[in-house]
Amino acid sequence: MTLKQRRIEPEALDHVPPETARPNLADLVRINRSFGGHSALLRTLKRAVGQQRSFSILDVGAASGDSASVIRARYPLARAVSLDLNWTNLERASQPKLIADAFALPFAPSSFDYVLCSSFLHHFEDEQVRELLREFYRVAKFAVIVCDLERHILPYLFLPATRHFFGWNNITVADGVKSVRASFRVPELLAAAESAHPVRTQAHVYRPAFRIGMIVWKK
Repeated sequence: MTLKQRRIEPEALDHVPPETARPNLADLVRINRSFGGHSALLRTLKRAVGQQRSFSILDVGAASGDSASVIRARYPLARAVSLDLNWTNLERASQPKLIADAFALPFAPSSFDYVLCSSFLHHFEDEQVRELLREFYRVAKFAVIVCDLERHILPYLFLPATRHFFGWNNITVADGVKSVRASFRVPELLAAAESAHPVRTQAHVYRPAFRIGMIVWKK
């Protein structure tokens, strides 16, 4: 198996009924909480917000809304809004939340201090990634924050190898392998950001979580 290039394949979660999707969504929250997703998100967010304690942030592709929850726990004065196209994904997310298309966000320019997407961009082809980043950039006042998977052999093998030990759902394993196969290396994310808007960007790899945190600054 070569991981030199991204390969996007349809994932089951996008097409299964709600009762089948819910166990997978619960697994994704567990992975974020226990295996570095939330930690990478908070570390990247801290780089972006600095000493700010009160700010607004839109989480696009929010799924279960766990990102907004950990942001509110760390920054009680922050206003975090969860947005997703799928109501099943959002049904357990805390308010405020809304259903909307990430490619056409229903907000005026600079409506939120920050726009976040976590484990979202890897679902899309390169040109769509650039289109999404342009739309996020439009709605953000200060910066776009991206947290996504790093394409690496270890996370590619992790879910199948630990399936029985952690009791992962079958969709979690199948989609997880596809997600890693579709994910990024740092130069690829930086190139996407710079082609969408040639502005200042910075990215860090967080291991052993194998997550990439990128900030696309507007100023």
